[in-house]
This record gives sequence, structure tokens and C-alpha cells, in this order.
Amino acid sequence: MLTGKQKRFLRSEAHHLQPVFQVGKQGVNDELISGISEALEKRELIKVAILQNAPEEKEEVAQMLSKRTRAELVQVIGKTIVLYRESRDNKRLVLPGE
Repeated sequence: MLTGKQKRFLRSEAHHLQPVFQVGKQGVNDELISGISEALEKRELIKVAILQNAPEEKEEVAQMLSKRTRAELVQVIGKTIVLYRESRDNKRLVLPGE
């Protein structure tokens, strides 16, 4: 679990990022999960946009993505989700308090 200080740090790091994935009318599917998982391994911190036609609510999508990719949910702001998962091979971010 992330501390408040670590979440604040990750939110500031994610501020300038553009969403890498979009959840649309297909909803959360296996293809999306594997893509997000790969992106998390490469980047550690990503944004996911939820489109208007997504079948699930944004909080529901955030929980599903977090759980199925084993990532930490950093923030849900508007229709954008910020996810973090420490990379095994491409560690880039050093969280405060580690």
C-alpha cells in the first residue's frame, strides 16, 4: 500500500502524462488488461482515460484495472485513472520513504 506522501509524489509525477489507454464501449477486457500490464512494466506510472461510452462507472473501472493488473490506484480525477506498479526490470521512480 502507498502512503499519502507517496501518492502525492506519484500524482505530481503523473501530472504531465497523457493517457496511454482508453476504456470504451468494450469495457475492461483481457486485451486491455494485458496492454496496461505491459505498459506498467515499462513505465511504472500511467494514465488511463475512460470514454463516455464505457459500460462501467469510473470507480468500478478503476477498481477492476487496479485489481487485475495488481497495480496501485493512485488517483481518479474526472474521467482519468492514474495507476502505479513498481517495475521488476525498468525501475525508474524512487518513492519517498522507501
